[in-house]
Amino acid sequence: MAAPPPVKDGPRVNEEIRAFRVLLIDEAGEKQGEMPLSAALEAAVEAGLDLVEVAAQANPPVVKIMDYGKFRFQEQKKKAEARKNAKAVEIKEIKVRPGIDDHDYGVKVRAMHRFFEEGDKVKVTLRFKGREIAYQHLGIELLNRIRGEFEPIAKVEQEPRFEGKQVIMVMAPRAS
Repeated sequence: MAAPPPVKDGPRVNEEIRAFRVLLIDEAGEKQGEMPLSAALEAAVEAGLDLVEVAAQANPPVVKIMDYGKFRFQEQKKKAEARKNAKAVEIKEIKVRPGIDDHDYGVKVRAMHRFFEEGDKVKVTLRFKGREIAYQHLGIELLNRIRGEFEPIAKVEQEPRFEGKQVIMVMAPRAS
């Protein structure tokens, strides 16, 4: 049994184009109008370039006369540039306790501000030790205080939830 033909990604080129009538754009970017596929292929051969299907869903499909190798190279460059500029969102963790001191709270809040400015998400972990678990309301009040403090610049992505002896809440920066 023969192997299936390889699946080609990207636009159809030259004889791969299946439409009978196409809307042609020449190498200068000028619209030449609707014509049979055979006439568009002849125009591409005369120009010494390829006929590339740029809008397959259009009616009729839009084809352009261009150098396909150069086109693919430009597309790869664009994708590489986009990957280079894309910043992976990290999740930073801030650990707090129900009886946190005001100064320590201020330090944690400044760190969270910096994380949000850098575009990172923040996972706030509130840990109860020993019998502190009996005073869960203090922990919830602390998380609500943090939520209120960051309301203008961050949103709660994951509501506070208990996991054993700790409560976890995830916040993300608001789109500016």
